[in-house]
Amino acid sequence: MSLKGKSAIVTGSTSGIGLAVAYAFAAEGCNVMLNGFGDAGAIAKEREGMAKQFGVKVEYNGADMSKPAEIADLVNKTKASFGSVDILVNNAGIQFTAPIEDFPPAKWDAIIAINLSATFHAIHVALPIMKAQKWGRIINIASTHGLVASPHKVAYVAAKHGIVGMTKVVGIECADTGVTCNAICPGWVLTPLVQAQIEARAKADGITVEKANHDLLAEKQPQLQFTKPEQIGGLAVFLASDTASNMQGTQLVSDGGWTAQ
Repeated sequence: MSLKGKSAIVTGSTSGIGLAVAYAFAAEGCNVMLNGFGDAGAIAKEREGMAKQFGVKVEYNGADMSKPAEIADLVNKTKASFGSVDILVNNAGIQFTAPIEDFPPAKWDAIIAINLSATFHAIHVALPIMKAQKWGRIINIASTHGLVASPHKVAYVAAKHGIVGMTKVVGIECADTGVTCNAICPGWVLTPLVQAQIEARAKADGITVEKANHDLLAEKQPQLQFTKPEQIGGLAVFLASDTASNMQGTQLVSDGGWTAQ
């Protein structure tokens, strides 16, 4: 089944995994709604370049994913612009690390809002549109931290476990509607978010960034290499394809063996 002419929303798609996913769907002929924060000029350049490269419509909506009203506006404006909402990729996320007793409650609230609640609010608005069309694909970017835990990441781990659980519920409720809901659980992906963690670790431990890279991978992943954002894009396209039409509520894992241990 061709995805040409379908419309895709990718939240948090101005950089990292989200941007790679947006490019992957544009390459398949999808019209794409970008979302996220960043320099307005850089976002406009990215949007225009993607549209020109693949001959599709690419628009941008700066909805703050911590605000339900703006999330609803993002979904509704996508339908108004492209005529449908076919694919929803819930990717937006933030991170903060600290022991639980030192974890600021405001950081907990922000991570839960953006990494978990935003996914609910987007699905809540998009799902009736998809069900009316009798076709839709909801793809939630979770994490290996949706399956296992690490210290100092209480909010992130809680949110990503919530995403995996939400994916299962939505998948069950969407059975035989033409809509599917599945999750992708990456291990370490070298995005700006992870790069910041690596640089902070190198500074704290007094080691090179290269050594911090190796140590980070070695702690968790037998295969000592980062998953590429483009590989996550490929998995998202697979989940949107007809090949995956009988997958509901599942998790695709790309983590170099992290959760196989």
